[in-house]
This record gives sequence, structure tokens and C-alpha cells, in this order.
Amino acid sequence: GPTPPGTRVPAGARRQVTAGQLRERGNALFQAGDHAAALAAYTQALSLCDGEPERAVLHRNRAACYLKLEDYAKAEADASKAIEADGRDMKALFRRSQALQKLGRLDQAVSDLQRCMSLEPKNKAFQEALRALGSSMHEKMKTMSCTDSKVAQMFQILLDPEEKDADKKQKAAQNLIVLAREEAGAEKIFQSDGVRLLMQLLDTVKADLMLAALRTLVGLCSGHRSRTTAILAELGAPRLSAVLGVEHEQVSLAACNLLHVMFDSLKEGLQKDFRGKEDAVVLDSSKDLKLLIKHLLELLALEGASAHGRDNALNLLIKVVPRKSPKETNNSMSLWVIDQGLKKILEVGSTVCGTPGSLPVTENSRMSASVLLSKLYDDLKCDAERENFHHLCEDYVRSWFEGHELAGKLRAIQTVSCLLQGPSDAGNRVLELDGIMDSVLSLCASVCEAHQLVAVEALIHAADKAKRASFITANGVSLLKEIYKHSERDSIRIRALVGLCKLGSAGGTDFSMKQFAEGSTMKLAKQCRKWLCNETIDAGTRRWAVEGLAYLTFDADVKEEFVEDKAAMQAMFHLAKSEDRSVLYAVASTLVNCTNSYDHEEPDPQMLELAKYAKQHIPEQHPKDKPDFVKRRVRKLLTAGVVSALACMVKSENPALTNSCRELISRVFLALVEEAEDRGGVVAQGGGKALIPLSLEGTEVGQTKAAQALAKITITSNPEMAFPGERIYEVVRPLVSLLHLQRTGLENFEGLMALTNLAGISERLRQKILKEKAVPMIEGYMFEEHELIRLAATECMCNMAMSKEVQELFLAEDSDRLKLMVLYSGEEDEKLRRAASGTLAMLTALHPAICKRIPQVTVHWLEILQALLLSPSTELQHRGAVVVMNMMAAEREVAEQLMASEMLEILSVLAKDKDKP
Repeated sequence: GPTPPGTRVPAGARRQVTAGQLRERGNALFQAGDHAAALAAYTQALSLCDGEPERAVLHRNRAACYLKLEDYAKAEADASKAIEADGRDMKALFRRSQALQKLGRLDQAVSDLQRCMSLEPKNKAFQEALRALGSSMHEKMKTMSCTDSKVAQMFQILLDPEEKDADKKQKAAQNLIVLAREEAGAEKIFQSDGVRLLMQLLDTVKADLMLAALRTLVGLCSGHRSRTTAILAELGAPRLSAVLGVEHEQVSLAACNLLHVMFDSLKEGLQKDFRGKEDAVVLDSSKDLKLLIKHLLELLALEGASAHGRDNALNLLIKVVPRKSPKETNNSMSLWVIDQGLKKILEVGSTVCGTPGSLPVTENSRMSASVLLSKLYDDLKCDAERENFHHLCEDYVRSWFEGHELAGKLRAIQTVSCLLQGPSDAGNRVLELDGIMDSVLSLCASVCEAHQLVAVEALIHAADKAKRASFITANGVSLLKEIYKHSERDSIRIRALVGLCKLGSAGGTDFSMKQFAEGSTMKLAKQCRKWLCNETIDAGTRRWAVEGLAYLTFDADVKEEFVEDKAAMQAMFHLAKSEDRSVLYAVASTLVNCTNSYDHEEPDPQMLELAKYAKQHIPEQHPKDKPDFVKRRVRKLLTAGVVSALACMVKSENPALTNSCRELISRVFLALVEEAEDRGGVVAQGGGKALIPLSLEGTEVGQTKAAQALAKITITSNPEMAFPGERIYEVVRPLVSLLHLQRTGLENFEGLMALTNLAGISERLRQKILKEKAVPMIEGYMFEEHELIRLAATECMCNMAMSKEVQELFLAEDSDRLKLMVLYSGEEDEKLRRAASGTLAMLTALHPAICKRIPQVTVHWLEILQALLLSPSTELQHRGAVVVMNMMAAEREVAEQLMASEMLEILSVLAKDKDKP
């Protein structure tokens, strides 16, 4: 048959290869010892091959490759597929027995070998294998009966204070963790008094033993509610939260993982072990959940708990308390946490580092507290719930502000900062309490650096969010200018500068409302870049230099200077990859400004005329924000390593990576892949991989921008290289999302083109596209007015028609699909004709029924086919000839109609054409 047209990837060449040739190639590669390449050849052959016997052989061959590559689970799966097709396939049975033996499933391996022996009793290899297996079965039976003793033995080695052999202990710990991952092993440990022994390991307070115990407990609790409930009852929530609060970072993190698994198991109820044995006891796990959460909240305000433990507790609360989606109606957990623990969360948010008796916190703790408060506030459903939240916050701030001297006032102001960065409505409410704002302004002039820092930061956050920005602008600007000019301390000057930037950037991207007159924006930006590159300043302070740039880079002159300063760009990327995640938003904002990937508001032309007439202010665009300048800035960022910084930012499992932050990163990625020649580089540095999670969660705008960037990459690069392995299947859903009606025409078009490329690669990809319900949408766009979208949809449909399910749609009696393809084969646009007639060539070759229907769908069918044959384009002539040939072969009546027309004469002329073999 003809190569289906309409494929932008040069897939024509690839589709000529037959499954048989690929299998031969695989065999040769296997003989030559290149097992990975042989596997790839067999896999590709499978995608082209429909016949069951041939597929079975390919699965059997793949099993041999997987055995050589030591991937025994896949070897077993492939051999099983071959055996399903033919239960007497000795090679497949033998290969499966080898795989099962390596997977430790000896009894199944024996039964496969016995089947081999019954098929060929004299085979020496089978006899030998069975003998070897018999002896290892014997060994295993011995050890199985002593798994109990073995579990006991592992604990004995771990708990024996006399045992000095570190290797032996390490091995015992590893064995225990591995055993706990398998259901049978987990149950064995649980039944052998394991929980009490694991508790003893935790109580040794030795890091390696505690890690072994925590990781084993993860296996015991994972997806198993009844065991989790029993373990929680035996260990007790206080012990678990105490382990979370230890100084040792890894131990604290392992405890955090265990608690997360326990929350999931308690929340989900039982998927795995609900097979009848527990139906009688319906466990109510909300008591257990509340107990765990209560202890996490207590840990927040506990002075003895470590800083990392506090962060881990905040992160856990962020993950497990608020509703996952607004579809869940029950927000009682959030209400309970606000009631029981809001003050405790504010204790972390109001911490003033370095003051006597302050809680140990990391650079991320206060940011995490803000995010948690924000999530809790967003989870509220009515005004009464929100009022209660506000009252609790106001009471807390007042309790510190009144009667606690200066230290109390600092705590109160720090709380205001924390709320302004989180649920800003609550922040604005406390800002209006009596005396707060005056305190902020007077403390800005404090001689003590720590106090001045707290006040200046609060002023900056207030400038950002407050309804009272005009009051702050009036009082704050002069104050901040004073501090900026006269302070001795860089740490204070940087923050004052950021305050000035925020208050001055009211003009946004508007060039004619220059923030500070006489080029001071440039001076400030230069100072920010200098601080950013100065490694003697602490990272917490240098972060503020990025905050400053996030505002100053609204100005195109500042953008231009920043991308010329490679050291400053790299210093910023370095900070983005550092431990302190609170810098993410500022880095992302700066990059959005430099790449101009924010939304451009186009002024209404009529309003512009009116504004000129009324001598009003008209926003202007800076000449350096024109496309050529933006393109050059993108190139410089790419050279400086922006992609790996963004990829690292996306990886961070951190509360600071909020949805709005993800959206900014998606905007930057879309700007980076604007030019086709830059896309390869973006993929090579990890951009393709980072875009997938961005396209699957976040704000709607963020997800769409990331999906569009994925589409651009899929259109111009070979998708199998850009998204290797399983990743290519993850790209389908984001691309299909671009077809929704609320997306722009350009997004629809790019989504269709990208899907066309994927649909041309393999049946498995086409199945994935079908599963995502894309076909009705693709069909819808075939009726689009815009000819490019119509063409893209038809080409996509052409590639999708290689799937049986799609072919059946064309066979349906009551649909116009076939009629549309016939009519499109007669349109003026040559590309559209190529795609439509290619689809017809393929469908008529596969389904004689379609040949019979063509004359019924439109009276113009004959002239359309004749026009194809008489076209100046050889490709169209070839497609036309194939369709006519298939129709002649399909049914006598159709053949007679063709004979009665001028078709025979046209074909005779074409048959003599020497130039068109």
C-alpha cells in the first residue's frame, strides 16, 4: 500500500520496513551480542505486526533479550505473552522458567520446566535445569521454614550491643527493608513481633538503626490500613513526632516519609488487603489522623524540635490537610487544624531569628508557614469561617503587640509579614490594627540591625499587597530612601532598595511612567547585580537582590544590562538551585520579564484616540522590548544555562513551588522554545522532562503554556528522541488539552500538528490518543474555517486512520466522515488533497466496503478521482491510481461505473508515462 501522507516527521522511510525485516535485523544483532539494539528492533517490529503467531515469536525473542539484560520481570511478562498464544512453545516456557528462577518464584519455575520436560523428555538442557532447580528449591524450603528465625536473627544482629561488625549490621538492615517491601515479608515481620523490635531500634537513637527501622515501617504501612492502625497504636504518635523532630536530617526526612505513607494508608482505606477478612471491622481512621496531626502541630511550637523537623512537619501538613480538589465537599480537617493549631503555625511564622529563646528554623520555615496558612485559608468555604480565621490571627498579633515590650512588637510585625506572604487578606486585616503600621515605620529607623530587618521586610511585603499602598508610598518612600542612602549595612540597604523597587514599579511595563527619575532605575539594578555576585554576603540577603531585579527588570534597559552580565545570571541560577527555596518566585519573575513572556495588554485603539484628545497618559512600549531584542535576550539566557536552572526549580518538592510560580516557569519555557533552532538545546538540558509535570498540574494558564511548549518541541524534533522511553506517552494528555475549544486557534493548530507526528509513530501512541478522547475533537477541527487548522486536523486524522478503531468510524453508515474525505480530495489546497486522498488510498486498500460506499456519498466522486489522476502532482496521481485500483477490485458494480467513464483512457495515458514509474 502507499505510504500514508500528511506526516511531518520523515516517517515515510521508517514505514517501508516490514516487521519481518526488523525481526531478521533483531536476530542478527542478538547473535552479535548487542542485546539492547536487538530488543529495540523486536519492539519496533511488534508495533508493525498484527498476526498473532508472528507477535508470539517476537515476544519470545524479546524475553531472551531481557534475560541477557537482566530485566527478569519484563522477561517473564514477554515469555508469558508468547505462552498465551501457544501453550506448547518450549523456548518461551524455558525462558520464563529462567526468569522466574531469578525472581525467586521457584515453584512456578519448576512447573514451567516440567511442562518443557513433558514436551521433550530427552532434552539434556531441561533435565539439567530441573536438577539444579530441585536443589535450590530444597535450600529455599529450608530457609522459608526459617524466615521466622531469619527475621529474628536480623533483629538480633541489629539489637545486639556487642555486635561490632558494621558490615553485618548494614546487611541485616538492608535485608529487613527489602523483606518489608513484599506483602508476604511485611506480614511475616509484623507477625514475628516485629513492631516491638522496630521500636527498640528507634529507641537506640543511633542514626543508621533508626533509618533501618523507619524504612522497614514504610514497607509495613504502605497501602495497608489495618497494619498502619496497629503500628500507630503500638508506637504511639508522640514517639513518631519525636523522631520527626530529631537533629539528624536524614532520620527526620525518613520519619516524614513514614508519616506521609501512614496518612495515605489511613486516608485511602484499604485497596490491597480488603479481601473479606476485614469487612467485619469498619475502622474509623479519622481519630488516628487527628491524633497524628495534633502531634505535628505540637511539634511546630516545641523548642526542642530541630529546624528540619519543623519544616518536614509543615510540608506534611500542607500535603495532607487541605482538600485535594474542590469536588470534595468536606473541609472539616482544615477547620479542625485552624481551631487546634493556627496559633502554633503562627509561632513559626512569627519567629525572629537570632533573638533569645526563638524557635530553631531554616531559611524555608517561614515561607512554608505562609504557604500552609494560605492553603488553609483557601480551603474555607464561607464568610463565617473566614471571619473566624481573621479573628484568630488578630488575637495572636495583639497578644504579642500589647504588653510584651519591644521583643513582642517584633514578633507581631513578623507575623504580619508571614500573613502578607500567605493569605494576604488576613495580612491586610492585621496591618490595620491600631499602632501596627506606626511601629513598622518607627522600627525601620532602629539602630539594631535585626530589628530594622524585620521592620523593613514587613514594609516591603505591605507595599506589595496592602490596600493602603498609597499611605505607604507617602510615608515609606522617603523613609526607605533615607535608609538606602545612609545605612552602613548592605543587608538593610538591599531590602530598602527592594522596597523602593516595589513602590516604584506601579507603572508596570509602561516605559513612559519611569519609576524613579534620572536613570536611578539603572543605578539600582547595577547595585543589585553587584550584591548578587558578591559571595561574601549571606545567601538570605543575596536573595533580596533577586527580589529587587524581579521589579527592576520591568524596565527594558535593565533587562538588556542583566543579560549582558553573565556572572550575575549565573549567580542567580546558582541561588535558584540552592537550599533556600523562597527565592524561586523572584527568579521566575525576573526571567518572565527578561523574556517578555508576561501577558501583553493591547490598548483599545478607540480609547487611545480619546486619551490623546483628553491629553491623558498613554502607555508606551519600550523600543528594547521589540521582538529582535527579546530574541537576543533569550539566546543569552540559554547560553548562560537557564534551562538547567529551571529544570532544577521544577524538581523541588517544596511548598515554595506554588502554582503561580509554576505558571511563571511555564511562561519562560514557552519563550525559550519560540525559535525552532533553540528547541534541541532546551530538550538536551532537561527542558522536555521538566515541562511534563508543569503541563499536568498548576494554574490553567500555566498548564496550557507548558503544553504549548511541549507541542512546539514535538512538531520540530523527533519525538522519540525528545521524549525517550515511556515519557513520550506522558506527552499525549497535555497535547490533547490544546484541542479544547476554549484554547486559541494557534494552540489548537500546534496541538494538532504535534499529535499528527505522534500518531505516525506507533499503534501504542495512537491507542493512547484514542484513550484521551482526542478523535472527536480532531474531527471537529476538520470543519474549521481556518484552512491551516483544517489541514492539520485532516493530516492528523490521516495518521490516526491507521488504527482499526478509527477505520471503523469511516465504515459507520450514518456518518459524513467518508464524504468529507472524498470532497477534501477535490479541494484546491494541494496539501489538504494529499492528506485526504492518502487516507482514502489506505482505507480503500483495507476495507472493500468503503470502495462500495464512495459512489454513494457524493455525486462528484468520479470527477474528483479523475482530477487526482490528471493533477500535475505525481503524489496526487499516485494516490488517485491506488484508490481506483482498490475500487476496481472491490465490487463488479463499482468497476462497471468506472469503466463507463473516461477512466480507462486516462489510465492508458498514465500507464505509458516513462517519467513516472
